[in-house]
Amino acid sequence: MSIDTTKGVLGDATIDELKAGLRGTVVRPGDASYDQARAVWNAAHDKHPALVVRCAGTADVIRAVEFARSQDLLVAVRGGAHSIAGFSTCDGGIVIDLSPMKGAFVDPLRRRVVAQAGMTWADLDHETQAFGLAVTGGLVSTTGISGFTLGGGVGWLLRRHGLASDNLTAAQVVTADGRVVRADAEEHAELFWALRGGGGNFGVVTSLEYELHPVGPQVLAGLVFHPVAGARQVITRWRELTADLPDELTTMIVLTSAPPLPFLPEEVHGTPVVVLAGMYAGDPAAGEAAVGPLRGLGTPIADLMGPMPYTSMQSLLDPLWTAGAHNYFTSAFIEPSDAAIDALLRHHLAKPTPFSELHLHQLGGAFARVPAGATAFSQRGAGVLCNVIARSPDATGFDTHVAWARAAREDIARHGRGAMYVNFTGDAADDKVRASYPGAVLDRLVGVKDAYDPTNLFRLNQNIRPSTAR
Repeated sequence: MSIDTTKGVLGDATIDELKAGLRGTVVRPGDASYDQARAVWNAAHDKHPALVVRCAGTADVIRAVEFARSQDLLVAVRGGAHSIAGFSTCDGGIVIDLSPMKGAFVDPLRRRVVAQAGMTWADLDHETQAFGLAVTGGLVSTTGISGFTLGGGVGWLLRRHGLASDNLTAAQVVTADGRVVRADAEEHAELFWALRGGGGNFGVVTSLEYELHPVGPQVLAGLVFHPVAGARQVITRWRELTADLPDELTTMIVLTSAPPLPFLPEEVHGTPVVVLAGMYAGDPAAGEAAVGPLRGLGTPIADLMGPMPYTSMQSLLDPLWTAGAHNYFTSAFIEPSDAAIDALLRHHLAKPTPFSELHLHQLGGAFARVPAGATAFSQRGAGVLCNVIARSPDATGFDTHVAWARAAREDIARHGRGAMYVNFTGDAADDKVRASYPGAVLDRLVGVKDAYDPTNLFRLNQNIRPSTAR
C-alpha cells in the first residue's frame, strides 16, 4: 500500500511562519545539515522528508502538529530514531524530531522519574543510576525510551519488574487536534491504557513518567558463548532450567555468529555459535547461586558472566548494533518445544549472512503477573519471545536476508499462537497489527483512536486505523 506525502509545495513564507513560532529549528532539503537530520538508525529506510522540525519542548511539538494538520502533511514522529520498520522518517512529509528533548527529573523518595521523550536509555540510565534506581530499558542503550516503551519494552529487568510500559505511570501527550493532555490512571485513563503497548497511534508523547526500582550499581551479568555443535543441548537445558529461575534473573539465548573479539579464539570468528545472555537484578553474590546451573548448559568457548555495573550491561551490545546497517526485525511468541528448537537451529544454520540472528527472550515473572486487559500489551501467557533479525552492513543482498527472516518467522511461529511483538513486526501491514493485538484488544484500541485521532494523522506506526478508515 503506497503512502501519500504532501499535497502541494511548501512556500518559503509558510515555512518562515512555522520557524517564527518555534524555539527549536527547521531543517529543509538543501540545508547543510539535511542529510544528518533525515538519517535514522536503520539505513534500510532512506527517506527524504520535506521538513524536519527539531523540537526544543512541548510548545514546539504543538506547533509542529498544528502545522502538519493545516498543510495536510504526512507525519513521522522521531525519538531515538531506532524504529526498525522506518516509522521515524518519511518521504515528502514532516518529521517531528524529539531528540533534542532530553530533560529528566528524578524523585528518589517517590522512586519516580519524568523523562522527556527524546532521551535514549543511556541518557535515562545515567540519571536514574545516580540514585541507584532504574526501570526496564532496552538491550541497546542508544534506543530511544519513547517508542520502546509505547510498544511494550523488553529488557534485562523484565522478569523482576515487567515491561517498560508496565512501569509507565503517566505520559504527557500532544493529540492530533493540538491539545496537551496528561494520561494516567485517573485522567484520560483509556488513553493511558492504550499507550502501554498500543504504540504511537494516539498522539505525540512528549514526556513519560516511570516507576523506578533499586537496581545496581553492580549486577551479575554477561555472556556465555557455546559452539554451535552444542546448541541443541544448550537450548534444551536452558528451557528446563528457566522454569525454576528466580524473578531476579532474566535470560536470553542468542543464535548468532561469533564476533571478531579478542576474548574468542580466532578460529571461531564468524562461525555460528549459541550465546547465553543474562542479568541478575539483585545482590551479585546471591546471583552466583542462581546463575550457577546456567553455566553448566554445555562446554563453553568463553564465559564472560560476572559482576559489572548495570550501565555496562545495558550498553554491552552497543558495539554490535551501531547505526548505518540495513535491518529487518520480525517476531513470534512461542513455546520452545523440541520441534521449535529444530526450526530455530535449521534457520540459524541456513542464514545467508553472519550478521543475522535469532533471539529467544525468557518471559514469565513480573511480566506474566500483569492481569490480562490491564494494558494494551496482551501476550502475557507466552513462555518465550523469538526475535528474528536480518542485518547487513549495506544493501547488498538485503532482500535475500529479509526473505530468510520472513520464512524463519513463519516456520517458528507455528510453535506458538501466531502472535507478534508490536515493536518488531517488520512492517505495518494490517495482518501484523492483528497478530499483535487479540480481537477484543484491537477493538478497544480502535475506540481510543476514534477519540484522540479520528483522522489518522498519526499513521506511521503499527497503525490502529480509526473506524472511519477501516
